[in-house]
Amino acid sequence: MNVIEIPDGSPFGRDNLPYGVFSAAGGQPRVGVRLGDTVVDLALLLGDPVFAAPSLNPFLAQGPARWAQVRERIRAAAGGPVPDEARHPVRDVRLHLPFEVADYVDFYASEHHASNLGRLFRPDAAPLLPNWKHLPVGYHGRAGTVVVSGTGIVRPCGQFKAPDEAAPRFGPSRRLDIEAELGFVVGVGSPLGGRIGVDGFAEHVFGAVLVNDWSARDLQAWEYVPLGPHLGKSFATSISPWVVPLAALRAARVPLPGQDPEPLPYLRGGEDWGLDVDLVVTWNGQEVARPRYRDMYWSPAQMLAHLTVNGASARTGDLFASGTVSGPEKHRRGAFIELTWGGREPVTVRGEERTFLLDGDEVTISATAPGPDGTRIGFGEVTGTIQPAVGG
Repeated sequence: MNVIEIPDGSPFGRDNLPYGVFSAAGGQPRVGVRLGDTVVDLALLLGDPVFAAPSLNPFLAQGPARWAQVRERIRAAAGGPVPDEARHPVRDVRLHLPFEVADYVDFYASEHHASNLGRLFRPDAAPLLPNWKHLPVGYHGRAGTVVVSGTGIVRPCGQFKAPDEAAPRFGPSRRLDIEAELGFVVGVGSPLGGRIGVDGFAEHVFGAVLVNDWSARDLQAWEYVPLGPHLGKSFATSISPWVVPLAALRAARVPLPGQDPEPLPYLRGGEDWGLDVDLVVTWNGQEVARPRYRDMYWSPAQMLAHLTVNGASARTGDLFASGTVSGPEKHRRGAFIELTWGGREPVTVRGEERTFLLDGDEVTISATAPGPDGTRIGFGEVTGTIQPAVGG
């Protein structure tokens, strides 16, 4: 038994302790936490069989009192010697999808992103539609195509029609894009016909992950009127393998940037759930954007309140994401359609002018947030590489 050494400045110290699902040396997937560069097997460390499961869902369903109790047990145990059989170098393990995704909803919570896409998609109209500042706009995604970081992304096929074409055509997307987002994982659900209020957020949501909501902009532009995104979004959504618990993000909480007009009463609450999270987007290893989550207009607490206000149930393993994180400056834009202004303003990547994704391209999104006493909390990375379309 030895004490786990945490490198100086590591974003995975004892104030973070993100949860994931791993397998080592051909073993079965099970739950662990990351401490420095080590994955700790929680079933062995704590002697608790709930962590021998191949998913976080059984633990998530146990609720906030249990989450807090386990976090304190991990912090105490990780401060002393840890059995050798419970320790695995992170480089030696395989990381899996950390929870079974029950439902997936993607929001559109950045005023900057919504305004930019409004200008691109509707150049002769107001950037924001009349409802945007009154409710968190979202769409229901496809839970079965949420994949863990490192999973290859097959270029989707579908219908698209350029403005100068008389009829649509079918084939591989030519305007494949990313969306850098933050996602939130529901632990405790709610009954059909019930509601989760804004101030009930922390009683139901366990933690946060990084999200890349891959987007086929040509498919999306042709299909989204009148019912919104479908095939342009449903082919793949990547998430990071580590779920950062809300308890690790206390020092990252900030006020929202301001909401005018004042939201309706069900979207108001006494707690601010703005989050000071800094994202970094790299394209084939080159940094191209640094979105800031603190610029988001709608909070995750408001998103969850709106998601359930009509009586829709929430379930353990539900994932809801923020939508693209973007800011007022060009280098804060979290989607390539914004960064290149619809492909009209290419960016230089590894010496080449680029607009949308080509086969073989790799995109990585990483993020950190403030922790206690000047430390940083790490979310890890979500990475995907574009693979050629199948058929078409």
